[in-house]
Amino acid sequence: MSMIQVNNLTFGYDRSLENVFENISFNLDTDWKLGLIGRNGKGKTTLLKLLLGKYPYTGKISSNVEFDYFPFEVKEKNKMAIEIVQDIATNVEDWEIIKELNLLHADAEILYRDFRLLSGGEQMKILLISLFLKGNNFLLIDEPTNHIDIQTKENLVQYLKLKKGFILVSHDREFIDNVVDHIISINNTNIDIQKGNFSSWQENKDRQDNFEFVQNNRLKRDIAKLEIASKNTANWSDKIEKTKNGTTNSGSSVDKGYIGHQAAKMMKKSKVMEKRINNKIEEKTKLLNNIDKKENLTIKPLESRKNPLLLANNLQIKYGDKAIFNKVSFEMKNGERIAIVGRNGAGKSSIIKLILGEKIEFEGDFKITNDIKISYVSQSTENLKGNLKELARQSNIEESVFKAMLSKMGFSSLELEKDIKNFSEGQKKKVLIAKSISESAHIYIWDEPLNYIDILTRIQIEEAILKYRPNLIFVEHDETFIKKIATKIIHLEENNK
Repeated sequence: MSMIQVNNLTFGYDRSLENVFENISFNLDTDWKLGLIGRNGKGKTTLLKLLLGKYPYTGKISSNVEFDYFPFEVKEKNKMAIEIVQDIATNVEDWEIIKELNLLHADAEILYRDFRLLSGGEQMKILLISLFLKGNNFLLIDEPTNHIDIQTKENLVQYLKLKKGFILVSHDREFIDNVVDHIISINNTNIDIQKGNFSSWQENKDRQDNFEFVQNNRLKRDIAKLEIASKNTANWSDKIEKTKNGTTNSGSSVDKGYIGHQAAKMMKKSKVMEKRINNKIEEKTKLLNNIDKKENLTIKPLESRKNPLLLANNLQIKYGDKAIFNKVSFEMKNGERIAIVGRNGAGKSSIIKLILGEKIEFEGDFKITNDIKISYVSQSTENLKGNLKELARQSNIEESVFKAMLSKMGFSSLELEKDIKNFSEGQKKKVLIAKSISESAHIYIWDEPLNYIDILTRIQIEEAILKYRPNLIFVEHDETFIKKIATKIIHLEENNK
């Protein structure tokens, strides 16, 4: 049996005022299929990089397996995609590469384009092919479902089911449930390992949180009662002690020895109560430390009296002479939340660009109501720069509201003052979401908004959408999110003519 052993691991970045990990220890069986979960910024990717030996640390990490990190780093992005595959998975034949690509339902022509010119989904497919064709090392898989369509995700599920062991970072609840048999959770104060998948872990977590809330409330009541009793006992002891120099009602002198004995008894009782109070306070401090507060996000959508807000009839978007998807017709009425689904390259983002007013060639009818305010979340975070204060001012949103939303999504007060370039990808995506929900709009248009965003924040976003019911058009590959949020689904089918 092979093990990965971590003992007293401590690590912090030079720029950080506090350590990411502090004296953590755990053992992992390399036959386990492990799902690694935790809030954005908690150190999931950092832990994988530490296992790879990428950063200096104190403590000890020992293992007798070789690691592979996914997604693979691509340094020469000007190379053709097929060359990238051959660099990663050496000694493979072209026909093997094409066979794997066909299984992912991708056009073989992408193999002969520069890697840098491929879309995010196409690049991920090229890297997945490399993964499938490579050797059998222990895999450290970091958020593989970003940008890939639902069908490709299913192919990845089937591949991982055949693997012996791995550590997988993912925020896609359905995906992680389908492939793991153990969960590693990075909590506020420790790292916890449980047998089972995400759903069983969440059930156990909810049960533990509820137990701690009940215990915490009971201890608060006990401490309050003991403090009152202790105070009364101390007062009684003090009163009895003061009678030492007095007289009885008959005028005779008091028994100072007896009174002193009674005062000592009361003082001893007070000390016992004080010890019980301290014990209960100590017990209470051990509770609630790993509970993430799921605070409610707010959205303030604008209402429109016009209906429908947009209308498409026999719509086809064209690149050159070719329509990229079969004709599609739909309308958006007030109160609707529309999911656009389809394979990578099917034209989902192109429809969004058309709605946003970009010059896109199309056939059929497309109309959008005048004077509609739109709030947009892009797939990419590359345009984010500066600090949050500057971004709020440039976006004409209230800084206090914007930062409050981020705080509710797990940002610390220290992180709110950082430069955005120092944020993780998940934190950058939260910035885009927080910016959007801080804007009042008639239609919210979100293009793959959940990439890199942790599960707890996804649940917060879902609950806010269901509560405030904004008009929403979105592209997303998280099937759980689609099932909970969408009131209408538009399926795009590739045009193969």
